[in-house]
Amino acid sequence: MPDSPISATPYEVLGVNATVNDDELRKAYRRLLRETHPDTGGNTARFVAVQAAWERIGNPDDRAAYDRARPTISGTEAGFTWAPRARTQQQDTRPRARAYGHPGGWRRERYLSLMREWVGRGEPLDDPYDPTLVRSAPREIRHILADALAEEATARTLSALGIGYTVWHDVATGTPDEKIDHIVLGPTGLFAVLSEDYGQPVTLKRGEIVSDRHPLHELGLSAKVIAKATRVKFTALVIVLPDDALGDPLTVLGSIRGAATIVVRQSQLPALLRNGVPGARVVGGNELFDVRTRLQSAVRFV
Repeated sequence: MPDSPISATPYEVLGVNATVNDDELRKAYRRLLRETHPDTGGNTARFVAVQAAWERIGNPDDRAAYDRARPTISGTEAGFTWAPRARTQQQDTRPRARAYGHPGGWRRERYLSLMREWVGRGEPLDDPYDPTLVRSAPREIRHILADALAEEATARTLSALGIGYTVWHDVATGTPDEKIDHIVLGPTGLFAVLSEDYGQPVTLKRGEIVSDRHPLHELGLSAKVIAKATRVKFTALVIVLPDDALGDPLTVLGSIRGAATIVVRQSQLPALLRNGVPGARVVGGNELFDVRTRLQSAVRFV
C-alpha cells in the first residue's frame, strides 16, 4: 500500500535517512520500540506505527520493493497513483449496498483548485497527482487529498456491506466544510461517519481527537442538522482512521445527544456496522423503511 499524501514515510517514522544501511535501520527500530512501548510509558499509536514501518522496510526484500515503488526524482512511480480510480467492471457479483452521492468528490475538486492556485496561473499542470509535486505542496493541500482518498476507501468498504445497507456520501449540512462524509443506515442503526487521515498516530483526550479542530464535536453539529430536518436519531457518530493511526481497533469515547461517539480503524468499520453499538436499539422492518424514506427525501449533496 502506498504512503498517504500526508503521512510520514517508514523511514521518517523510524527517524532515519532513506539511504541508511540495514544495521543502522535495525538499531533505530529497536530504540524506538523501547521508547514507544506502552509498558514503559510510550504512546500506543506511535508504537503501532513503528511496528508498521518496520514491517514495510525491515526485511531487505520488502525494503527494496518499497524503494522501487517510492516517487523517483522524475516524479514517476511504479504501481500506484493518487489520481481517481478508473471505473472497472465489478467482478464480485454479490449485491452491494445502495449508495448515493460522490465520495471524495468535493475534496478532490477542492484539492485541484488549490493545487492550480499554488502552482501559479499560466503554469503547466500536466499531472496534479504527480507524487513528487504532491509531496512538495503545502501540508494543508496534501491533507485535502489525503481526506479524499480516505473517503473513497471508506466508500469501498461500505459498498461491500450488502443490500441491507443504504449509504449517502458527501451530505450537505451547511457549508461544504461542514458536510457529513457518509451516512449509513442498516439493521444496526443510523451512523454519521467522517473519514479522516492525519498522516500520523492520533491522541485521544476527553472524548475527542487532539487536533487543531474538534472533529467529533463538529460531526455532532452536522448530524444535528440532518436529525432535525428528518426527525431521525443517530445511533453513533463515527470517525474512521487509517489502521496505523490508532492504538486500539475501536474506542467508544462517550456520546453526543444520545449518539455514541466512536473512533475506529478502517479495517474494523465493517464489524462495527454489522455488529452495532453494544446496548443500542436495532432498526428493522417498517421503521427502517421509514427512516430511509425520510433521509432519501431530505438529503442534499455538496
